[in-house]
Amino acid sequence: MEAENTTTHGKNEDFLLPKTKSRKRKQPDMDTSEITDPVTKRPHFKPLKAIVGSGSKSEIRRIPVPPHRYTPLQKEWLKIFTPLVENLKLNVRFVAKKRQVEIKAGKETLEIGALQRAEDFVKAFILGFDVEDALALLRLDHLYLESFDVTDVKPLKGDHLARAIGRLAGKNGKTKFTIENVTTTRIVLADSKIHILGSYQNIQIARRAICNLILGSAPSKVYGQMRTVAQRAASRF
Repeated sequence: MEAENTTTHGKNEDFLLPKTKSRKRKQPDMDTSEITDPVTKRPHFKPLKAIVGSGSKSEIRRIPVPPHRYTPLQKEWLKIFTPLVENLKLNVRFVAKKRQVEIKAGKETLEIGALQRAEDFVKAFILGFDVEDALALLRLDHLYLESFDVTDVKPLKGDHLARAIGRLAGKNGKTKFTIENVTTTRIVLADSKIHILGSYQNIQIARRAICNLILGSAPSKVYGQMRTVAQRAASRF
């Protein structure tokens, strides 16, 4: 028995486990001798011009002008024309036959978004905003335009629609001015259409107040709710 144990013990010592190959891939050696500073190796490209960025040389934005805005457009044409041509380097003209304003990017136009900003500026004036208020669309990036109808909030007709529009304006425009001052927006009431100019958050506050007035809430209640929401929004920033 002792002889058998010694033979089995000797066999176990001679037995070796097979070696398994590691599945990890060896990463190739990289020559980092030439890389000194990664910042200096970054390529520098010139900014694209508006004509190259738009993809077509003949891109024209056409804004139709309704008949009741001809006279204001004629009076304020220099104030509209000057910032578009001198600051944004765009080509602008008014086509009397087609009754529309045409805006086109020129060779000297450097900013890619100049064409869109100019279109928003002209649209804001045609909708009824003052030139000074509409100019903010060219100077600031976070301003937007929003338009909706009174009937989108509540289907009203006849005298009910007229009373709802009267509640929005208030006596001598007091309600409209209060909403504008609290929310730092500009509002235009054109028949049953409502246009709001301002930042995204302020537009939402003003629209909520206008919708509550259309639905029949008392102005005093709407003022209180609007002020609390505006104060919370201001405290966040």
